[in-house]
Amino acid sequence: MLTKKWFLYITEFFSGMSIMAIELGASRLLAPYFSSSQIVWTIIIGTIMIAMALGNLWGGRMADKNPDPDRLYGRLLVVAVWTAAIPFAGKYIIAAVSLALAMLVGQNFLIWASLVSCVILFVFPLMLLGTVSPTLVKYSVSSLNQSGKTVGELNALNTIGSIIGTFAPTFLTIPTVGTAWTFIIFAAILLAIALAYFFAERRKRVRSAVALALCLAFSAATCFTSFSFWNNGDVPLYEDESIYNYLQVYEDENEIALSTNVLFGVQSVTRKDGKLTGMYYDYALAAPLMAGAPEKENPRILILGFGSGTYAMECRTFFPNSVIDGVEIDRKIIDLAYSRFGLDANDPNITVTEFDGRAFLRNADQYDVIMVDAYRDITIPFQMSSREFFSEVAAHLTADGVMVVNLNMVSNRSDSINNYLCDTIASVFPAVYYADSSGNREVFAGFDQSLIDRFQNCVIHRGDLAAMMARVKSKLTAYEPGDLILTDDKAPVELLGMRVIDELISDELTSYKKLFQGKSLSEMIDLLG
Repeated sequence: MLTKKWFLYITEFFSGMSIMAIELGASRLLAPYFSSSQIVWTIIIGTIMIAMALGNLWGGRMADKNPDPDRLYGRLLVVAVWTAAIPFAGKYIIAAVSLALAMLVGQNFLIWASLVSCVILFVFPLMLLGTVSPTLVKYSVSSLNQSGKTVGELNALNTIGSIIGTFAPTFLTIPTVGTAWTFIIFAAILLAIALAYFFAERRKRVRSAVALALCLAFSAATCFTSFSFWNNGDVPLYEDESIYNYLQVYEDENEIALSTNVLFGVQSVTRKDGKLTGMYYDYALAAPLMAGAPEKENPRILILGFGSGTYAMECRTFFPNSVIDGVEIDRKIIDLAYSRFGLDANDPNITVTEFDGRAFLRNADQYDVIMVDAYRDITIPFQMSSREFFSEVAAHLTADGVMVVNLNMVSNRSDSINNYLCDTIASVFPAVYYADSSGNREVFAGFDQSLIDRFQNCVIHRGDLAAMMARVKSKLTAYEPGDLILTDDKAPVELLGMRVIDELISDELTSYKKLFQGKSLSEMIDLLG
């Protein structure tokens, strides 16, 4: 096969494609555990570049020392098997690493856990793929007069493959068949190349058969396992992936819930009995009251981060004349709102647009209420956390309009992400109040103190809403602004969020550390049993 130059070029092309596909798959594999923040992307890119550099060095030396092509295609067999195993074994490795480091490190847990997981799962196979280019140069260059041309062609094919490997997972395989099968598809491509070589050369057939059997076994195992396994063994009603998120819908006798990309918590909830959720959505219903919605003919509400429509449906229930615009960047979540969560597609007063929240504001109308619900744990879009963003929100509010922002990274630190966000909001809005609710903070902002007067004096006829608003009134606190301001130029939201994660993990594990202190490994196992 090596006498046919096109086969070497195919090897180079698909190796480059697989490298980028594995890198993008790595980001999706790690996202439910460590988020898809810039911190995690930096670790993935840096780790993979180190692996590739090591592979280039090792591959070049191996090609000079022992140019046997069996070694190269044998390495591709190993990469294929390893890549096929990632969807099955990856979640257990990530969970084990996270648990071990949570017990050992007190700071920067996100960095260390994602780094170690990335090293264990991806450095070895990508280092082996890094050996392909220098090894193929050894086989392809037959004359020094043609060496530049040959190396240029190989590099061009590798680059073209990398470009395709960048776009194909994001826009084709991940949304269509998911992250797990994306790994398996590219494992199959590498396996096919290696098998073609060995069967053509009539060598290493036993090794090839073993690699094929292992890939098939891991593929079959992937079919019978769910990616996530932190929901007490509950089987999701729906599980899928979009360009942006893992999507899981769970149902019990009381409610239907949507979870996206996070290890804890849910992003949308619909109660089957039509009652209030008891969550932050209910607290946010104070915003229309602050804006005087009951006295307006058709109060207008904008929801940035529409989700599956929990807040929109509550607003339509308690403020039936309201006209609602929702903005959600993920098309599959919008579809779920209609198909699984009961959003009425025939309701002319609810319009949902697939778009980025800040970009939508540029051509938006004026609204009485704007809800910002686009923050999910550490994954906070910096462009929707800056003073410039909140200034845009203010420009699209009516004179008595109210902005409500859901914050979920609650912390006791004076320089927490929530304090940064609240200070930034207060730099734009003169009147800022907040109410805490079981892990979330609802921030209400307006142009003057009249929003509180309207809220205090409003007459609520429904008993369930009145009881909830009484609870909000008891918790409502004026925010004292500071000078922790986020801007488009400087908004380190990932680092600030990481501090909160460190704090949460430290608090959760304090009791376990005391329990295990001074115990032997066998004693720890007995305590866990």
